[in-house]
Amino acid sequence: MTDFSVYFFSSNDRNGFGDRYRFVLEVARVIDDKGFKAIWTPERHFQEFGGSFPNPSVLSAALAATTRNLHLRAGSVVLPHHHPVRVAEEWALVDQLSGGRVGICLATGWHKGDFVFHPDLYDTRREYTFGHIETLRALWRGEQAAFPGPDGQTLNVRTYPRPHQPELPLWLVHTSNPQTWLQAGRAGLNVLTLLDSWERLEENISAYRGARAEAGLDPDSGVVTVGLHTFVGEDEAEVKRIVHDPVRTYLSSFVAQKRNDAAVDGESSAMSDAEQKALVGIAAEDFYQRRSLLGTPDKCAKVVQRLSDIGVGEIACLIDFGVPFETVLGMLPHLDGLRARFAPPAPAAPAAGDDALSWYYARN
Repeated sequence: MTDFSVYFFSSNDRNGFGDRYRFVLEVARVIDDKGFKAIWTPERHFQEFGGSFPNPSVLSAALAATTRNLHLRAGSVVLPHHHPVRVAEEWALVDQLSGGRVGICLATGWHKGDFVFHPDLYDTRREYTFGHIETLRALWRGEQAAFPGPDGQTLNVRTYPRPHQPELPLWLVHTSNPQTWLQAGRAGLNVLTLLDSWERLEENISAYRGARAEAGLDPDSGVVTVGLHTFVGEDEAEVKRIVHDPVRTYLSSFVAQKRNDAAVDGESSAMSDAEQKALVGIAAEDFYQRRSLLGTPDKCAKVVQRLSDIGVGEIACLIDFGVPFETVLGMLPHLDGLRARFAPPAPAAPAAGDDALSWYYARN
């Protein structure tokens, strides 16, 4: 069995911000009762790529009020931008609004331009993040945590409101550092990642399972969630036509943002515009052929099965990469059909004389 979720991480496009948020809410409404596991929204600041999502807790509060079943996941919270007390408070509120459907993916932060909130934490961002995992867990459980206060005093804090869930489901985002997998395994965290290489992903998952086992944890219980660009349709040529330009524009925005990040970090990029265009073309074709859910259900099912075989438990479908919103909404039934192929079998209908009411509640 492989769980399917939906993941949002758009670059700026021709749609207004209000339209983008309405699209998120509409997608959530459509998939809420279809068996999808979760909906992911990120935290990004001061840039076009992903710039619709400065605070996932705010958007998740809106989603909590308009859904009944979907888990509401931060993908992710950049912990060095926040005091852990604020994270616990905000997400406990969303957890209460949703009846216990919250999950958080933690991130350490990417580049200097993001650290206007706490510039002093840039150099120690990884230490800060891993140093506050247990703080977050303790606050979520209702325990007191000590923090520096005014005049050199130490303040003991217990957060309110209390959440609905007794424990906070936590992921750690992986971008490029293989040590992240080991740290996540030892800390008992789930992992959210992208598929950049099949070989590296399989190696990292194996290392993650081993790290969990060495820490005395069940090696198979951690969830590996992989984000994949997604557009499923019945006609291969039509799908390729629909996603051709959006995928290239999306990847161009991503590469341009990487160049901007490097400039902020004081680095220079030797890549010319022509080289960037060529790189995007190669990456787009590789995405389509090997590292996405772009294509027919049968083509995409092979990718899902391969991911399942190497230990991936959840696929986060990136659907907002530039395809018109109405076209994406029209694609969702095909995506749901793909999801259903990997869902557990539905309970059998009752035989004559069985309790039909019990069967109904088992299905609903």
